[in-house]
Amino acid sequence: MGLKPANGEEIFTLVFIYSGEYAERVIRNLINDPSFCKSCDLYCDFCKYNVYSYVRYIRAAMQLPEPSELPAFVDEPEKYMPKKIPKANLCVASGLHKDLLLELPHHLYKVGIRGLIVPIEDFVEVPSGLRKQVEEKCQELGLETAFPKPFCSLKPVDDKPLISRFVTELKVGRPSLAISTARRGKYEVIDSTIVRRSAPCGSTWYVAKKIIGVKTRRGVLYDAVARAHHSYPCTATMGVDPEMKEPILHIGGFIIREAVEKALGGA
Repeated sequence: MGLKPANGEEIFTLVFIYSGEYAERVIRNLINDPSFCKSCDLYCDFCKYNVYSYVRYIRAAMQLPEPSELPAFVDEPEKYMPKKIPKANLCVASGLHKDLLLELPHHLYKVGIRGLIVPIEDFVEVPSGLRKQVEEKCQELGLETAFPKPFCSLKPVDDKPLISRFVTELKVGRPSLAISTARRGKYEVIDSTIVRRSAPCGSTWYVAKKIIGVKTRRGVLYDAVARAHHSYPCTATMGVDPEMKEPILHIGGFIIREAVEKALGGA
């Protein structure tokens, strides 16, 4: 289903079908658009540029009408679907009207796409009932599914090889870092950081840079991670998710904090 380079190995391919700005942020991070990350402003040292680009993995990015531009109930959702979806391994769908999202699995199956990721940055966009309906349709069609809440919680799993390839080959999903420390006077501080896997939105690169020079003492470090995570900014909702009993933005903050702790050898 993917492209084949000279060595004959299959290249993992994906399409984005989306509404709104969140998917564009993920796409720009994946292709490493040099105008994308402005977080460091004049102090930018180009820490991520020329390091990677996954542009050849992306077959298409198709934007559909915003939910606010459509009726609350769309009687003929197929009218708003892409006229032609290219062949690929996986689809990432974000921000779609609920009736268009319900219609999507059938269209993916017809063109041979066998996996669907629906990031949940806002539980209002993808409530639990809708998620269950989409998941059931995908199961009937034999499509792998993932509904990461938030997107930076996505991890590879043995029984979902396509979704696992998305995480491992494009190096996005649940963040992973390598961190080295040094003594400065009587304090231990973070000396350098390496991003092994980034949150799909690219925020991990920003957090990794902002914690360099920070003391490893827990309270100080936690504050630095939280400030950087909020400053990027994270796009997840601050509304309390009824399933998680916590704002999804806070879940994203816990995830990057855990990645920093793990890299430092913490529990």
